[in-house]
Amino acid sequence: MKCPILLIDANSFFASCHIALNPELADIPVVVGGEEKKRHGICLAANYIAKRQYGIKTGMAVREAREKLGDKGVIVSPQHSLYVDFSARILRIKRRYSPLVEPFSIDESWVDLTGTEYLHKTDSSEEIAARLQKDIQEETGIPTSVGIGPNKIISKMAAEIKKPLGITKVDLQDVPRVFWPLPVKKLFGVGRRMEKKLWLLNIHSIGDLANYPANILKKRFGLIGLILKNSANGVDYSPVNPASLEVVKSAGHQITLPKDLAGHENIQVIIHELSEIVGRRVRIGGYTGKTVGLTLKDTEFQYLHRTQSMPYFSDLSEDIYSTAVVLLHRHWPHWKPVRMVGLTLSHLIKNSEEQLDLFGITEKKRKLTRALDKIKDRHGETAVFKATSLTGVSVMLQNRWGD
Repeated sequence: MKCPILLIDANSFFASCHIALNPELADIPVVVGGEEKKRHGICLAANYIAKRQYGIKTGMAVREAREKLGDKGVIVSPQHSLYVDFSARILRIKRRYSPLVEPFSIDESWVDLTGTEYLHKTDSSEEIAARLQKDIQEETGIPTSVGIGPNKIISKMAAEIKKPLGITKVDLQDVPRVFWPLPVKKLFGVGRRMEKKLWLLNIHSIGDLANYPANILKKRFGLIGLILKNSANGVDYSPVNPASLEVVKSAGHQITLPKDLAGHENIQVIIHELSEIVGRRVRIGGYTGKTVGLTLKDTEFQYLHRTQSMPYFSDLSEDIYSTAVVLLHRHWPHWKPVRMVGLTLSHLIKNSEEQLDLFGITEKKRKLTRALDKIKDRHGETAVFKATSLTGVSVMLQNRWGD
């Protein structure tokens, strides 16, 4: 098979999930946006009708989107558990076509068809891509675009050419014709900052970068410069790796508060809830971590980020919480209000060993935590929670009951 690598990209994924559940939304503008009252008032996604006919863009204020739409469309609240569910269903379909599936994000992944000709009774990657696209559409209701190429970089960029429901094949010899005329910002791996740096070298198109002297790029950008030059020429030797997401360096979560919050005792309620979320994620993944990071943003949008390592690796929410509280008291004035609170646990390792203590207190905490996790697995994340969440500043309970 000449071009065995597919990149399957779910079109307008968040919006498409809502449309799949409610097909009546298919022919009207659909925007996924946060709640303005809780200061999450930006557009996270939109379907193609909203984008192309009404000019809705990701990151646009929900208020502005409402003005553009008038009474012609709907704005729905994000449901991250819904998106995870659809993503998992789509991944299962892809794995029917090949064991080599590498997720790149929640809505796209690579599939390596090498050696699957006998399974599919064809060596045409375009024919297989069409079948896969059709299966995803029929079984989940999610439209996709497929890029086909000899490697990951070409298939990734090919998938961007025809949306929605496109299938685009680009071989290595097609790269100068298809990619080189495009602006350099269209190259995978080139963001806004890198684009501006490349402009200073008079590099404006992908073709300019592909033909730029390698020694100058290496001197200016180091190894990244050579990688970008290779990418511009369609050269990529990285394999499709199904285990790519198994190496996790950190887990975290952050919350923008509905109103500014002052006082350590109030901020600690939020930290406690974040500790439960982060600890549970780590335990579900089978990891333990050692370094706790606390991020706080004040009312003037100034950030503070501090970290502290625990004396041993842990996946217990109480350990994460107690370390974060130390950081709070040490680095944040009691009187100063916060707008956003974030918490991370890093330096993760697979949980193969457990730290014991002389009196068995840690083991008792683990047993209690495992029991609580089983309750949450069965009845939901807010089936059981700390009593501090009843103090009135809880974000978790507001999200559940809308208080």
